[in-house]
Amino acid sequence: MRILLSIGLVLGSLACSAPQVPLTEVRSFTYVLQDYPKGRLDAIARAPHQLAIIDLSRDATIKGYFTAAEIAKVRASGKKVLAYFEIGSIETFRTEYRTLPRDLVLNVWPDWPDERFVRYWDRRWWDTVVRQRVDQALRAGFDGVYLDTPLAYEEIDLKRTPGETRRSLGRKMTDLIVRISKYAKAQRPGFLVVPQNSPELRLHSGYVQAIDGIGMEELFFKATDDPCTEDWCAENLRHALALRKQGKAVLATDYARRPVNVTAACARYSRHGMAGNATTVELDRISDPCSKRGS
Repeated sequence: MRILLSIGLVLGSLACSAPQVPLTEVRSFTYVLQDYPKGRLDAIARAPHQLAIIDLSRDATIKGYFTAAEIAKVRASGKKVLAYFEIGSIETFRTEYRTLPRDLVLNVWPDWPDERFVRYWDRRWWDTVVRQRVDQALRAGFDGVYLDTPLAYEEIDLKRTPGETRRSLGRKMTDLIVRISKYAKAQRPGFLVVPQNSPELRLHSGYVQAIDGIGMEELFFKATDDPCTEDWCAENLRHALALRKQGKAVLATDYARRPVNVTAACARYSRHGMAGNATTVELDRISDPCSKRGS
């Protein structure tokens, strides 16, 4: 395993011929999780962004994992590349779901019927899923990981987890993120750890030190073209900006198509010093950076 990881690191470093900017200086990124043309990353490599978030796999299977050579080609364009995967839930179409112990699987996520929350604090989840995904990201030469569904701690049915509270589940989610960070950075110092959403986890000890940035959805526009005006929108922004002040990058994704809304989102990204990406909720295409939208 150590040899394979080293091969991924060497390929990644040799192929990165164009300069990359530090994560905190990234202002444009693209976020594509499906429908890669012919299963390839050529279009993402050609895109003008400074960073790309892509799935570990071209087709949600282990056999479909992107290779070190493919990731090296994207990095050679000057982009940082983050590997997307979920840490608090699992989709039923993922390879790992077929062999996951049934007692690790909890309730359905109503917003995404093909997704189930899991006992993410169980050692078996780490051993059979999360560690394997981190190892693959390292092996393939990604710059870091983009960790989705920390919000599982808010969505898990407490009736399925006797004795747990939202606070205890938040603590356990923080512990998992810290564990991922320590494990990955021990093998590659500088490896980036970027969880998505749930910025309030910053209030748990160890969280801020473990992460390099945070991804935020729907800070300004919900799917689709719906201004985010609820109280939780303002709360999320407040926590995200607090992390920004603590030196963490903020990668903001808003779901907007109307030009006036895209322009408004881009203006707010600039104002708050964060990277921005106005795109579609399907996350199936390369979005134009704000600089190409007249902002």
